Amino acid sequence: MSKPSPERQLRVLHVEDSELDHHLIAVELARAGLQVELCRLDSLAAVNAALDERWDAIISDFNLPGFSGLQVLALLKERHQLLPFILVSGEIGEDTAVAAMKTGASDYLLKNNLTRLAPALLHAIEASESERARMEADRALRRSKQRLHELAGHLQTSIEMERAAIAREIHDDVGGSLTALKFDLAWLARHVSEPAVQQRVASAIETVSQAIEASQRIMHNLRPAILEQGLVAALQWMAARFERRTGIQVSLRTPQEQLQMPAGVPLVAYRCAQEALTNVSKHAQASRVDIELSLDAGVLTLELRDNGRGMAPQDLAKTRSFGIRGLHERAATVGGWVDLSSGAKGTSLILTIPLEPDAIAQVQEGDEEAEDASAHDPSVWGNL
Repeated sequence: MSKPSPERQLRVLHVEDSELDHHLIAVELARAGLQVELCRLDSLAAVNAALDERWDAIISDFNLPGFSGLQVLALLKERHQLLPFILVSGEIGEDTAVAAMKTGASDYLLKNNLTRLAPALLHAIEASESERARMEADRALRRSKQRLHELAGHLQTSIEMERAAIAREIHDDVGGSLTALKFDLAWLARHVSEPAVQQRVASAIETVSQAIEASQRIMHNLRPAILEQGLVAALQWMAARFERRTGIQVSLRTPQEQLQMPAGVPLVAYRCAQEALTNVSKHAQASRVDIELSLDAGVLTLELRDNGRGMAPQDLAKTRSFGIRGLHERAATVGGWVDLSSGAKGTSLILTIPLEPDAIAQVQEGDEEAEDASAHDPSVWGNL
């Protein structure tokens, strides 16, 4: 931010009860080459009303009839107005000046030495405009992040809807056609007597059966119907299937009681577990995965730990690490977040989702009581 030009017309509010001192300050600013519209007010009510207008800065005396310059400064703070405030007084102690600076004053000067007034005014305006520009940039960045977050959430929802639609089409069209074809082939197998034809029909039936199994597997991956039985049942099914497919030992720990969760939460937890297990099978070189699901003080926690080779910090910071970013965005759609840590002894992923309005505060309080909380464990080991 460049310094305000001396040719720029400045509007300055002068809080001063002395007409002579007002004239001296106007002369000093004019002598410095500044074009200033200097408006004098000497009552707090008038100042409060004037703050509805646009001003470049405020110059205020310290002692005024019935109020002080610090009250004007406090009025600015109450109104959340970012205006340069310069305190000019003939009788102000060092302690008072320091207190004014801590409260938010831009500078302070003595009336018997106004040579520094113009530079101080320009510097205060420059600093104020720079701060105002920074705050606006921060607001724009927050708005941009919010829009990106909303877009990511919309994309996640759209993906799930598209997956559900594809799963229905596979079930209704592909699955139905394959089943009908299998019935026809079975009819042929019963009505032909030539061994060669029977062998070819049996081979075709086996191929169709494999296609039906593949379509069912694809449907489960697209839209897991097992979730209708609850998140615990879905995790048990996923863990057992993962163990059979990869040979990696899976230990699942879940609460005994039935979990009541808002709509969308079970699917988010399921997808996070699915993505984590996929990464374990592809990259971790692990022999064991521990999955723990818990619900405490209105906060759902899903943790997956493996004993693999871990992830290097540069892996987490890769430009194209969209899987990890997708986990964060997916969790954010239900107000949750993901913590990912990795070391020589493996990788840990923790999904946290507050299910109640005051759950976040309870999480923060729970951090201070972690040792006491660790002594109580209401969950049991589930059988796969």
